[in-house]
Amino acid sequence: MIAGARRARTAAESSASIANDIVGGHVRALMGDHLFDVRSTDQHTVKPWFLGKLDFSPPVKDTAAIGFPLIGGRLDYIAGRPVAALVYQRRQHTINVFVWPEAQPAPPAAESLRGFQIQHWTRDQMAFWAVSDLNAAELSEFVTALQQ
Repeated sequence: MIAGARRARTAAESSASIANDIVGGHVRALMGDHLFDVRSTDQHTVKPWFLGKLDFSPPVKDTAAIGFPLIGGRLDYIAGRPVAALVYQRRQHTINVFVWPEAQPAPPAAESLRGFQIQHWTRDQMAFWAVSDLNAAELSEFVTALQQ
């Protein structure tokens, strides 16, 4: 097997593993009583809450004006690392956005896994993974707003 194909296969396997971790983190947060460590609709409350708890500062965007209000955040653990989990809402649907530093850029990707929609992208050396039971079109609308 040539090295490029091996790297592509390894990256795809890693992405699939992370997607499984993302869905698992989302489901655990919904099942238990641990959706929030900090509950607030104010990005200026949520963002500073992560200071000293993570070795990075996650970008926190207010998307309430388009119908996706921020409702809080928490610490989570994905792919062997602590991450920020930003919690948004659309009607009765919860959207978790997992964020951590990522030096390697990755093309945007969308998939459905175990009944959940997942979108992944990198920006400014940060990885973003959004997951929800929203339909794909609404999750895409939300992700587009976060990317602006």
